[in-house]
Amino acid sequence: MPEIRHEPIAPTRSQWLASGAEISAHRHDDHQIIYAARGVLTVTTDAGSWVTPGNRAIWVPAGTVHAHRAYGSLELHLVGLPADSNPLSLDTPTVLSVAPLLRELIIEYTRGPDSAGPEHDRLLAVLLDRLRASPQQPLHVPTPTDPLLRAVCELVRASPGDNRTLVDLGRAVGASDRTLSRLFRRDLGMSYPQWRTQLRLHHALILLADRTPVTTVAHRCGWSSASAFIDVFRRTFGHTPGVGGV
Repeated sequence: MPEIRHEPIAPTRSQWLASGAEISAHRHDDHQIIYAARGVLTVTTDAGSWVTPGNRAIWVPAGTVHAHRAYGSLELHLVGLPADSNPLSLDTPTVLSVAPLLRELIIEYTRGPDSAGPEHDRLLAVLLDRLRASPQQPLHVPTPTDPLLRAVCELVRASPGDNRTLVDLGRAVGASDRTLSRLFRRDLGMSYPQWRTQLRLHHALILLADRTPVTTVAHRCGWSSASAFIDVFRRTFGHTPGVGGV
């Protein structure tokens, strides 16, 4: 990522971002919790991208170079935490489930970040307690380091609805499907179908935030039918897809 900004203190605040707005690559000396109460936010690092719909937040460890992009009108809430305090014991970006209580705690805490005192401290303590109890979510689309695998992944990223098999993709890059399958496991820790499903869900959330009809989303993202897409979406996120509200 070129032109990386260094902002030592991770801000605690709320703000609105228009659809398509970007926050360029930067890093903080603090940890940060990022939550989109409305809209969909993508967070990108050299290791891949994470997507956060309205019932998810992302933990970004101190020193991590990251960039943001908004899809749909985005209500963004940021919570900065000192680097010497890592309540989640996480050293990589991680998506966490946000239950209704945690949602309200984050919104309230970021509403008045300049206020200090025992009440504000107690609010943060409860917020962190609820965050520790939040399940981690598999919403990461990792970026491969192997050049051959990177070429394959770029082909699929360019068209998430592409249903070519590893055999077909191997022909395109000059490798066997067995080699590619081994690289997916070794480099990304998942199979090709698992990685492709993550990519498709990521793309589906973006399309839904832009108010694309569910049937159209299913088709563009490579599912055989809207019902097949809805089933995968429900199993991943715990609810059915809704245009705009995701």
